[in-house]
Amino acid sequence: MRANLPQKEPEMVKKWDSEGLYEQLMEENKGKQEFTLHDGPPFANGDIHLGHSLNKILKDIILRFKNMDGYRAQYIPGWDTHGLPIEVQAIKKLKIKKDEVSTSEFRKICEDFAMKYINNQAEQFKRLGVLADYKHPYYTLQPQFEGRQIEVFGKMANSGVIYKGMKPVYWCPDCETALAEAEIEYAEDKTNSIYVRFRVNDDKGVFKGFDKDKIFFVIWTTTTWTLPGNVAICLNPDFIYALVDVGGEYYVVAKDLVDTFCKAANIENYKIAAEFDGKDLEYITCKHPFIDRDSLVILGDHVTLDAGTGCVHTAPGHGAEDFVACQNYDLPIIVPVDSKGVLNEEAGKFAGMYYEKSNSAIIDELKSTNSLVAIEPIIHQYPHCWRCSSPIVFRATEQWFASVDKFKKAAVEAIKEVDWLPKWGEDRITKMVEDRSDWCISRQRKWGVPIPIFYCEECGHELINEETVKIISKLFSEKGSGIWYELDASEILPKGTKCEKCGCEHFTKEKDIMDVWFDSGSSHYAVLEGRDNLSWPADVYLEGNDQYRGWFQSSLLTSVALGKKAPYKKVITHGMVVDGNGKKMSKSLGNGIDPLDVGKKFGIDILRLWVVSSDYKTDVRISNDILKQLSESYRKIRNTARYILGNTADFNPDTDSVEYKDMLEIDRWALYKLNALCKKALEAYRSYEFHSLQHAIHHFCVVDMSNFYLDIIKDRLYTEKADSQARRSAQTAMYKILDALVKLLAPVLCFTTEEIWNAMPHAKEDAKKHVMFAGMPKVCGEYDDSALAEKYDRLIAIKNDVSKALESARNEKIIGHSLNAKVEISAEGDLYAFLKENENELKTVFITSDACVHEGKGDGVKGEETGAYIKISVSDGEKCERCWMYSTTVGEDKDHPTLCKRCADVVKSL
Repeated sequence: MRANLPQKEPEMVKKWDSEGLYEQLMEENKGKQEFTLHDGPPFANGDIHLGHSLNKILKDIILRFKNMDGYRAQYIPGWDTHGLPIEVQAIKKLKIKKDEVSTSEFRKICEDFAMKYINNQAEQFKRLGVLADYKHPYYTLQPQFEGRQIEVFGKMANSGVIYKGMKPVYWCPDCETALAEAEIEYAEDKTNSIYVRFRVNDDKGVFKGFDKDKIFFVIWTTTTWTLPGNVAICLNPDFIYALVDVGGEYYVVAKDLVDTFCKAANIENYKIAAEFDGKDLEYITCKHPFIDRDSLVILGDHVTLDAGTGCVHTAPGHGAEDFVACQNYDLPIIVPVDSKGVLNEEAGKFAGMYYEKSNSAIIDELKSTNSLVAIEPIIHQYPHCWRCSSPIVFRATEQWFASVDKFKKAAVEAIKEVDWLPKWGEDRITKMVEDRSDWCISRQRKWGVPIPIFYCEECGHELINEETVKIISKLFSEKGSGIWYELDASEILPKGTKCEKCGCEHFTKEKDIMDVWFDSGSSHYAVLEGRDNLSWPADVYLEGNDQYRGWFQSSLLTSVALGKKAPYKKVITHGMVVDGNGKKMSKSLGNGIDPLDVGKKFGIDILRLWVVSSDYKTDVRISNDILKQLSESYRKIRNTARYILGNTADFNPDTDSVEYKDMLEIDRWALYKLNALCKKALEAYRSYEFHSLQHAIHHFCVVDMSNFYLDIIKDRLYTEKADSQARRSAQTAMYKILDALVKLLAPVLCFTTEEIWNAMPHAKEDAKKHVMFAGMPKVCGEYDDSALAEKYDRLIAIKNDVSKALESARNEKIIGHSLNAKVEISAEGDLYAFLKENENELKTVFITSDACVHEGKGDGVKGEETGAYIKISVSDGEKCERCWMYSTTVGEDKDHPTLCKRCADVVKSL
């Protein structure tokens, strides 16, 4: 049994595929309780990476285990196939310009691109050993899926959750579309923070005794380019604001920030001339520093003392909090930047400039108008687009939203009913839901599921109701969502359809598509409720910890918005894959590892062992050195199996097995350790603590088996008569150990265990074609012998002391091999009684030719674990050339003068 994993594994994948192993497994488990792990769909826009590998292997381990543990656990693989991830890669790899082809043609290009990578990734997942229903996957461009998604949207719209409104949203100028919170990544951004003064225009009589023309409210901002959108300055009504005398001019700043502000502005001589409650400064107007416009002083609870001046630059066209605050004052929503990130006529003299490039020009203007108080470079975390990695802008536009506030409370309650692993996941997603704003679900793109709304040509009133939703859902289910772009509204709507508002019969169609998170977030309804034999809610969702703000949340929100609970009973998250130094993997850093290259070099079973070797709930490290270490761990497990296979080749479990009660004591102890392993391993599987499983199996193979039990029984296996009860007893134990071990390992080392299963002996009742059909081993109460366990704990402790003494004797050239040794142990009291009682077993346990026990302290070295005194000397007698043990009986048999009496008797009986 040789390893050769890189060569053997691909052939096994082909065999499983051609035989239909997954389908056979589902048939084998037909009628058992269903277990549903719902697959979060990866984007079909490239080859798989190590993040995919970690995720898919974890899922495969869980589902393989469940299928062996009394369940029927289907695995329907899914793919996310719409939106920017596909568009960007299709444009990049196919070198096309989307504006130079028709919408239908562009959509067909994206579809073909997505389907190509669905097929590619499916083959790559197969190489990872992932068993799944690859013949019937789900993907979000499937007509049936799109039809079900329209139903979700329609139910939410008709319940009043969906609305159209103008609000600031995350906007990517490069991709020219709105983004959801889940599509935002934060990265460091170097910019200038500026302090700008706004001269008071009308103080409403608040600053009596002071010249209002010399009074300025000072704001602080890190987004200089948003100043053309300023319409207000927001204060906290509960803060105290100081009128700071800076030498004949006065600055209004929050009292608690005066010293910090003056230090930043390099103002040394200042004093507080007066103090005011924030609420008393409301409705004062100031002059915009470079645009002919007033800036109104307003109030808002979102103003903090964390940084700045306590006077917040407010541009409702660029920020959600600004937008909300201005709603109470009927202020205009000015959006001085277009979809491409270019400033428009609302920005005055800066019109035509790209927003980032306008920063320096605006600063120059502030200097020329004496409005710039201070400027400081700053590095801060700023939102970037998840696809193109460019900084985003906040931009108020008309979009379709889901009113999360209407069902937020129900969503938070639903979270409490879910089992979260790790436990902190509950707090994390709860806070995210509680803090989130309404969900912007529209995108200004072409590749996706269209928002199923019509508009009256006359008055612009929206048309969506149960009838139109039913029509569009049926149409998409039959033809796919691309039909939206091929038919006119009149060809979709029934004849005689009229605008509810003005009675017009002519309609246009919405051009925006849905957020891809709405696509995947509808999968519980489209797949779990749309297919047979899948349970809703799912038993498990398992994804990376970035999905708290992504798929976990979008699935939760769509489900609760439909009046249901969470679509999952348990949510498990894993960390990100990082290199050996804990750094994020990327092509630019050159520290990435291709999972398929790991398969070629080490074998995929090593990658699967890597998945369970660390606590996946935190970030998981990988490197060539780590893989080499795991290869060594794998080798020890494999060698344990190989040794047992070699020594059970002549063993028939149905005819040669020895009853437990008749087995040798040490063999029964081995089954006790096996039983303990089964308990620990099954608990690890059921609690999803796979690193505990790997550690337990490795310890069992190396410490309990290789270093102790298998080493001790070699003599019996090699020297006793082949069909003797003593040898059969050891073979019975080994067979049971291997049978249980291969089953416990099957979900992890899927290739190796299949090979072992095909090579090992089987009882008729367990002679299944594949190890996956055999089921998990059962914990056997008969094997739990605590007295036996206690006895061998003591024997192992004394063996450890003896092993050290033997090593010292070898180093001092007293003996050569341990079989050349005689061990004399001196002990007192209970330890002496124990050793004397088991004296006849000691030489077997120590793997020496002789061992005896004396009472008292005696000569020799004191053992560290037991305190017994151990003396090592050369064993009496001569070496038997058959068993290599030294015995005074060698030469007694004239027919076999080179054998000891035991070996001579065995040879004679053959």
